[in-house]
Amino acid sequence: MDQLAALFAASFVAATLFPLPSEAALFAYLKAHPEQVVLGVAIATLGNTMGGMTTYLIGRLLPNRQLNARALRVLHRWGAPATFFAWLPIVGDALSAAAGWLRMNWLAARVFMAAGRLSRYIAVAVFAQ
Repeated sequence: MDQLAALFAASFVAATLFPLPSEAALFAYLKAHPEQVVLGVAIATLGNTMGGMTTYLIGRLLPNRQLNARALRVLHRWGAPATFFAWLPIVGDALSAAAGWLRMNWLAARVFMAAGRLSRYIAVAVFAQ
């Protein structure tokens, strides 16, 4: 149970402004518990999505001048589906914050964020096998 809590925490923190490799945490968990692939992927996805939504919430509080202009252009063009790529290093945090600042529908942003993060963690799980 402690390992699941650590996986959740690492995944959550990795989706905020702190650089942390949540993929490595999931990979290590799956190597230690290969029979718990679904649980590991689910916990990592949940933690990382909640961290991304925290960044989304922070974005709602940011003044205009503090946002990444490129992320704003992407979100204006593609809308909430662009948050599928919020798991990417560097630009992901900007996409999450910009989605919040633009007051994009939180549920749509959460669904697309979760889908992108789930896809990434499934790839890690396949690689760990």
